[in-house]
Amino acid sequence: MPEVHEAHLDELAPRTLLGILTVRQDVFVVEQNCAYPDIDARDAEAETLQLWIEDGDGRVISTLRLLVEGDGGHRIGRVATLAAARGRGYSGALMRRAIERSGPPIMLSAQAYLVDWYARFGFEVCGERWVEDGIEHAPMRLDVRR
Repeated sequence: MPEVHEAHLDELAPRTLLGILTVRQDVFVVEQNCAYPDIDARDAEAETLQLWIEDGDGRVISTLRLLVEGDGGHRIGRVATLAAARGRGYSGALMRRAIERSGPPIMLSAQAYLVDWYARFGFEVCGERWVEDGIEHAPMRLDVRR
């Protein structure tokens, strides 16, 4: 199992933060050709937790962020793994850790082609699909109890 790291923004080493943002940029902006403001105020919220996995050289290769919502639940977002590192279970390891660290409900906005992948973790579609930046998305929810 890969080692999952986690930290709040103020605890991140600058090189780690750069690595997290680079993975998100490479996947969402470059690979998926979506020009959007990836870096937003939610990254700076005191309760936002960044989770990531590094390769053997200490380079960030997979990441997600865990947000606390107003209702006390959580939102998982910005799930991204570099293309060269996919298929090794990194995103799955991050998802399992995020679910462990979350209280119900846990929400996410899934790119539609990944709905079945998120369903493996117990998430269910909970609303109408929409298109954002040319990519179809679906709202998903997981009600976990600790």
